[in-house]
Amino acid sequence: MRTKTLKKNRINVVTLGCSKNVYDSEVLMGQLKASGKDVVHEEEGNIVVINTCGFINNAKEESINTILEFMQKKEAGEVDKVFVTGCLSERYKPDLQKEIPNVDQYFGTTELPSLLKALGADYKHELIGERLTTTPKNYAYLKIAEGCDRPCSFCAIPLMRGKHKSTPIEDVVKEAENLAAKGVKELILIAQDLTYYGLDIYKKRNLAELLEALVKVEGIEWIRLHYAFPTGFPMDVLEVMHRETKVCNYIDIPLQHISDRILKSMRRGTTQEKTTKLLHDFRKAVPNMTIRTTLIVGYPGETEEDFQTLKQWVKDMRFERLGCFTYSHEENTHAYNLEDNVPEEVKQERANEIMELQSQISWELNQQKIGEVFKVVVDRKEGNYFVGRTEFDSPDVDNEVLINASESYLKTGEFATVKITAAEDFDLYAEVVKTT
Repeated sequence: MRTKTLKKNRINVVTLGCSKNVYDSEVLMGQLKASGKDVVHEEEGNIVVINTCGFINNAKEESINTILEFMQKKEAGEVDKVFVTGCLSERYKPDLQKEIPNVDQYFGTTELPSLLKALGADYKHELIGERLTTTPKNYAYLKIAEGCDRPCSFCAIPLMRGKHKSTPIEDVVKEAENLAAKGVKELILIAQDLTYYGLDIYKKRNLAELLEALVKVEGIEWIRLHYAFPTGFPMDVLEVMHRETKVCNYIDIPLQHISDRILKSMRRGTTQEKTTKLLHDFRKAVPNMTIRTTLIVGYPGETEEDFQTLKQWVKDMRFERLGCFTYSHEENTHAYNLEDNVPEEVKQERANEIMELQSQISWELNQQKIGEVFKVVVDRKEGNYFVGRTEFDSPDVDNEVLINASESYLKTGEFATVKITAAEDFDLYAEVVKTT
């Protein structure tokens, strides 16, 4: 017997994992809506589509637990159907079908038309750039390429997403125009590797040319770059960043490690010397650039000496933003042939050490901002504060600016000029100078 009455034929899309999955869910929802379907994102619905992540162990566990949770709801009569798509499903479909057979159907990352058909909808080719955004109205992710051609030893992304495939400039611009028409002011450009953009279709790295086209889109005020790769970085991108005020002085460039021995085993195609020079070149070309990076500790064979080299380098480079992950031993990757020989507790200790170090660096850099004036966008109101970001901060992962709501009234999605009055390791406090 049904334990609660749900609106019939409402499709609930549940998204797990990275911003690329968020984007894929939004495209799916746009297609469903175009076919006249009642579709919601992470709300009540009697038909559930789970867009899974299969990147590392923690993400896989979360995906499996979410599937099991909805299977229990299905058995209890709380939902009628459960479909699973995304990276976990792409990578482990036979295993999942065997272990969790009650799921109505599994789909991989490239099977959107089949998934839509199972949901009673048609795939509409003409819907380029049409999607139902799930992020706050002022920003949206814009995926400019799919897949990855890089041979990194630890990464399973190519297994799940396939080879690199750039989206033509005119299609990206059309999508940006659609988003701007809906009130989006900030585009966050995403791909597995932004810097490879264009090589497959234009036979050259074309990210700079894409940025030149996007800055012309009316209504867009900020364009932010996520997930650049250090090897073969197209330096003309920095010229555009320095010249065009719409392109945020911000780059997310996952560097993973710095010990030459580990970089070689990781198949990163670079060295400590080359990477350090690249970062110095970044800062020379765009003096007030914020660099975000991510690191992996506990990679097979990482010695205490390798770790100390990494730690010293983090101290020297003083990254504005940094995240650190413990190595996850992923089957069918090149590194899976190596012995996963760094104990889990050592991995975690090393990650904690890096993040403690980064917390201090972040605190020191933030103290320097006190008294300075910044343009911020207001993402939301939380408790007694409006929560905003500067151009140097991405949503969900970076610093936030807190503005006392009892002293100033701001609208979410709008920009304001603020003066920093106090700073912590990852939060800034500010007062409004003027609104725009």
